[in-house]
Amino acid sequence: MADKPVALAQKRLMDVKLGELPSWLGTRDFTPNGLLGSVRGGYERYYNKYINVKKGGIGGVAMFLVGYIALSYLWEYDHIKHDRWRKYH
Repeated sequence: MADKPVALAQKRLMDVKLGELPSWLGTRDFTPNGLLGSVRGGYERYYNKYINVKKGGIGGVAMFLVGYIALSYLWEYDHIKHDRWRKYH
């Protein structure tokens, strides 16, 4: 059977077609409380999927550490870039 139609505002980003993207973005809440709620919801989904499991592994913690390392590298990239071009003598 075919799936029931879902309202555009309730679709996830991965389910939105490219032509529907501008109108889908118009339904999002870009206020500070809306952004905070979306970050909180994303954290809860991540935590429940990878951390708060009965039979878990190192995957969720490793993903968090890799993300932290990548962000740290991006934050320090300007300093690292200057070290790369510095002449040593």
